[in-house]
Amino acid sequence: MITVHLILNAHIDPAWLWPAGAGMDEVVATCRSACDRLDAHPDIVFARGGAWAYDVVERTDPSLFARIREHVAAGRWEVVGGWWVQPDCNLPTLLGMQRQIDAGRAYFESRFGRFPRVAYNVDSFGHAAALPELMRRNGQDRYVMMRPQEHEKVLPSRLFRWRGRAGAEAVTTFRIAHAYATREMSVEHIEAALEGLPEGCSHTMAFVGVGDHGGGPTERQIAWCREHAEAIPGCRLGFSSPSRFFDAIEQEGANLPEVTGELQHHAVGCYSVLRAIKCGMRQAEEALGQAEIVAEADPAPDAHTPERLAEAWRAIAFNAFHDILGGTCVPSATAQASAEQAIQFGLRRMAAQLPGDERQRIVLFNASDAAFDGFAELAPWTEGRWRRHWRFIDERGAVVPHQPIAQEAATAFPRRVLMRLAVAPRSLKVLRLERGGDDADEAASQPRQRRDAGRAIENLSLGQGAIDFTPDASFKLGGLTVAPRLELYDDPTDTWSHGVDRLGENRIAVAAWEPPAPIDNGPLMRSGLQHGAIGDSTLVAEWRLYADEPVVELRLAVHWRARHQLLKLVLPLALAERIDGVMGEPVTRALDGRERPLQDFAWFRSSAGRAFGVVCPDVFSLDADDGGARLTLLRSPLEAHHDPAPADAFPRADAADQGVHHFRLQFASFDALSPAWLKAHAGITHRPLIACDWSKGMVARNET
Repeated sequence: MITVHLILNAHIDPAWLWPAGAGMDEVVATCRSACDRLDAHPDIVFARGGAWAYDVVERTDPSLFARIREHVAAGRWEVVGGWWVQPDCNLPTLLGMQRQIDAGRAYFESRFGRFPRVAYNVDSFGHAAALPELMRRNGQDRYVMMRPQEHEKVLPSRLFRWRGRAGAEAVTTFRIAHAYATREMSVEHIEAALEGLPEGCSHTMAFVGVGDHGGGPTERQIAWCREHAEAIPGCRLGFSSPSRFFDAIEQEGANLPEVTGELQHHAVGCYSVLRAIKCGMRQAEEALGQAEIVAEADPAPDAHTPERLAEAWRAIAFNAFHDILGGTCVPSATAQASAEQAIQFGLRRMAAQLPGDERQRIVLFNASDAAFDGFAELAPWTEGRWRRHWRFIDERGAVVPHQPIAQEAATAFPRRVLMRLAVAPRSLKVLRLERGGDDADEAASQPRQRRDAGRAIENLSLGQGAIDFTPDASFKLGGLTVAPRLELYDDPTDTWSHGVDRLGENRIAVAAWEPPAPIDNGPLMRSGLQHGAIGDSTLVAEWRLYADEPVVELRLAVHWRARHQLLKLVLPLALAERIDGVMGEPVTRALDGRERPLQDFAWFRSSAGRAFGVVCPDVFSLDADDGGARLTLLRSPLEAHHDPAPADAFPRADAADQGVHHFRLQFASFDALSPAWLKAHAGITHRPLIACDWSKGMVARNET
């Protein structure tokens, strides 16, 4: 008779296909769900790893953390893994992996008085040969993994003794069968765990629970496990934990096969994709290693240095997470800086003060001294789908119009939504997501997104704006017609551009564009996408129009490959007056063609008396004369080249700013347009609303 240890768990990726911060929401929601299941079923056990996840709960919902501590003390909640996160197990340095463990150990010993014997990396993309010795040095002789799976690497059995090299110490290792997360229970899932057991072994593990954003074990899954406890011939199912499983194996004394060397391969592209994060992490690990040595040698050390180093290592440990360092998460979640962490934790502590609600809520905060009144893009978690009849309801019960738009991830979920919101300074706004009705209910349905992205378009129009994609593409706003163009110029100057007061005297190219294709065609926003090139650089331009907003927006991506050249966005317009955004109050400047520093925006009055402005938070320099304005986007002198040293004397020098750059520009024109209006819109761009999903009080959906 084989005992199947049912491991109730919830694998959670703090960063993957959702924005930074969304991982916090799923951690809190899942831990609350797990505590509810433990309260309702005295015989079940829940397993959870990753010190980062516990730290999130402790810092955002102390009452929930107290419930977890009670369950841990009672032996109902098992702490596994013990590391800060489940890291990539190939690319960190050995020192970085040790500090990963140190960060987790310090946390678990201080909060729970224990550090687990069971190491736990069920989703990491392969496992280096150095790990068994590292784990043994840290008191861990048991390991749970899954990748590479059976179709990727043949192992002598599901349970084995793993050592990194001949003669080294080994750890008892279990490879999960089928999956670490389950949405629907099945006999096949249990039977997979029975396959490949070593001779004489009468114990195995099967993992149960919905993973990312799923809440872990559901009532339906728990009921299925009870109903099938004796249903499979030759085995019995029982709620258990990884420690109980490994204890049973030791007591049984089964003769386990041995495996020597690294456990590879899975997802080999993760070794090389997104080089920037890999280089940055390696540099950070080495620099912190040096900082530790300097601190030890410092004859008068700062008392705060140890904690500062520990905090820095925790940041490194988090960013070693397998989907971050592996380069497989969305760009917005690639790395989390200290400011982002402070923002996300603070918002969730505010949300924790809200009363419960049976509906899913999106909590927004305007972290600004100025009011927010504009469009926001949100990514509420909706299990990978979006229904046309769903509605957002504000605090007054009013429907907030929204428009589904493309997701950030290059996969089917999660979808984003666009909506117009007004939020007072330093204020919360709470939206409720109503999911009632069905797809046949058209009363509050949204127009479907157009599925003709491959078709070229000639123009876009919505509200007060229109874009005409003729060879000299132009847009119309407030009775003004503007035809902006990208121009490339020779730039023989040094990094500082010593000895000149203007740039861009010799034009060498104008951008060439392919026909645009439509992207969005909704009631709030319409957009078209163009690909182009200028010199050796490639371009992607997304043009947007918004309902009831007197702007044309350009989201421009430039893959800059130039050398000794500069790129300007030219606005050909007969000008009579100019006011530039700078530090503090805007200043009036002469239309003299000289290059000037810029901050956030520029306002102009045309010779015909019409006001025109551009919000350009990613642009820092421009020139203007009575024939128009030119925004300087990029230059490519040699880095730190100081005239009069000849440029060709430095063959190893790199050209500046090579690679991909993103710009967001908004062009505006209406009678009352003022520098203050432009400055306010730039502020909204710099300080968008911050948001989180909040599920406290929601009724559990037991059907999954």
